[in-house]
Formats: sequence, C-alpha cells, structure tokens
Amino acid sequence: MNLREIGKTGVKVSEIGVGLWEYRSGPELLRKSIDLGVTFIDTAELFENPVPGEAEAEVVVGQAIKGIRDKVFVANKTNHWRRADVVKSCETSLKKLGIDCIDLYSVHWPNAKTPMEETIGAMEELVEQGKVRFLGVSNFSIGEMKRAQAALRKHKIVSTQLRYNLIDRTIEPRLLPYCRDNGITVIGFSPLGHSFQRVLERDPEDALGKVAKECGKTKAQVALNWCIRQPGLIAIPKTNSESHMVENCTSSGWQLSAEQCSFLEQKVQFRRRGELETAVRRLSRGLFQKLSLDFNRRTLTLRVVRR
Repeated sequence: MNLREIGKTGVKVSEIGVGLWEYRSGPELLRKSIDLGVTFIDTAELFENPVPGEAEAEVVVGQAIKGIRDKVFVANKTNHWRRADVVKSCETSLKKLGIDCIDLYSVHWPNAKTPMEETIGAMEELVEQGKVRFLGVSNFSIGEMKRAQAALRKHKIVSTQLRYNLIDRTIEPRLLPYCRDNGITVIGFSPLGHSFQRVLERDPEDALGKVAKECGKTKAQVALNWCIRQPGLIAIPKTNSESHMVENCTSSGWQLSAEQCSFLEQKVQFRRRGELETAVRRLSRGLFQKLSLDFNRRTLTLRVVRR
C-alpha cells in the first residue's frame, strides 16, 4: 500500500483508507483492512449503524483498533459548532473510540449560524489539551478554508474532505489546485460514487472494462486508482463486503498510465458543478442553518431541528 503525507505534518498514511458512512459490519472487517495495509480509518459522530441494535461506527472503530492503536490513524468529525458542544462532542467520541487522542479532527461542514472563530477556536483548544493531533475541515469552499485557517492562532488546517470520483469532478478546477498549493491533503469521499452502479451507468462504452482488462484489474480498482492519481489525495471508499474490501485495498501499489487516465476522462460521463450552482447551494445551506433548519443530505428534504 502506497503512503501519502497528511498535510505537511510528516505523518504518512495509506492512500486508500476506509470510510465508515453507512457501515453495518463489525470490527472484523476493519481488522481485515488493517491487515491489508490500511492505516487511515475515517468515522464521524454522525455515522450511525443502519442496522437497528448494532454498534455505531465510532464504537466499531474502537473495537477494531483495540490493541493495535499504533497501527491506525483515526480521523473523526464533529457535527457541532458551539464551543461547549464541540468539546463535549470530542470527549464523547474519545470514550466511544476507547482512545486518548484523535489523530485528525474535522468540522463536518460549515455552519452559517455560528462564528467560525468559535468552532475553530474550540478545536484548537482540543489540540492544546492533547485530545486531538491535527485539524481538518469537510465540505468547505476555498473561502471557508481561508476563514478557518485565519481563525487559528498556532495550528494549520491539514486536510479537507470533499466528494471526488470519475463522475463528479467538481473540485478539479479550483479546490484541488488550491489544496495542492497550500499543502492541504484532500480526503476524497464517495470515490466509487454513492453507489458504483451510478458510475457504471455513466460509462456507456465500458471504458472502465477496457482499461481493467489491460491492467488485469477490476473496474472498481481502476476507478479508485484513477482517484489516487491526484497528488495529495487519499480515497476513503466504504464497503460492507470482505471481497470488496480486498478489492479496494489492492487498488494501491500500481498506477494507471497517462493514456489510460485520459481515455477514462474522455469516455466516462461526468459533471462539474459550476461556480454559480455551487454558490447557490452554499447560500441555501447557510439560510437553512440560520433558520434553525437541518438539510438532510440523503433525502434532500428539510426537517425542523428540535431543541
């Protein structure tokens, strides 16, 4: 498994990690990924197990890394913004994970209702207290990343989580170059799409199949390897299957040719949200937040936040 540095920290992790969104398997599958060379595991306090009665993601991660903590870089995200809530959220996560320090702690997404200085300041306090090693953000624009960095006194934003895959390449024109120029690692979530079937539906000429045959790999491995061709990017696919976990983990250690990448980019149908669409979406999210509404990312519906 090839390694990538987190920001400019000197700390290196596997370029293929494991994402725990909608994870419904136990710790054994995560242990399998670690045996295959994965050192980067990404979870969040928001990640619940979709199977009723089963342990939530943070607890499963804690079970999986027990006794092998030094082999794993744990990334976690808070879904809170007020200082007291951020601190409490972190302490709760530490207990569930069964560890003393979170390696990478990120704000899950920006919040227009809470000053950036309050949220980021609370996270910096956690670093000073030894409860967090490094700070990151998720779903932030360039402007939001700049404001987050400006709110820090001593530390740096070392990573950002952003959607990136063959059929959604919105971050390529501006965000990727900005992060590369500023030493910010991009953690690409949904690298195989929300479901890999969606990627395959955008590949009418079976370009993935043709490249996979040339390489002696699977279509999913080709799609993942295409993602990690980007310098400074870590991909965090999710799976609940052992065979797919093996497939994902063996997407590293080899490289598509420039010609193969170009072929995929020409043949696979993709989208890039324009600046206007992106701005409207962010303004809408900020309005919902200010009105104490919560935007459900999965169903694209609104619900009133109960306080």
